[in-house]
Amino acid sequence: MKVTVKYFAGIREAIGVASEVRDTSAATLAQLRDELMAQGDAYADSLARGKAVRLALNQVMADESAALTDGAEVAFFPPVTGG
Repeated sequence: MKVTVKYFAGIREAIGVASEVRDTSAATLAQLRDELMAQGDAYADSLARGKAVRLALNQVMADESAALTDGAEVAFFPPVTGG
């Protein structure tokens, strides 16, 4: 299936791309994250387990157990603070 993956803030800067369309066999956001981390150091460092990374699926906050569907939009971003 094809999914659109968007990266924001420091993740976008580290990976060097704002978005990409990817073919994936991942069934969940966790599996997609694992696939992306396997792409190389920039992905692995930015999306590593234990790092504060938020995920959204079709513009709704989601956890890693959320199921992917063909044509889904997935976003990865660091937590946002403000005051």
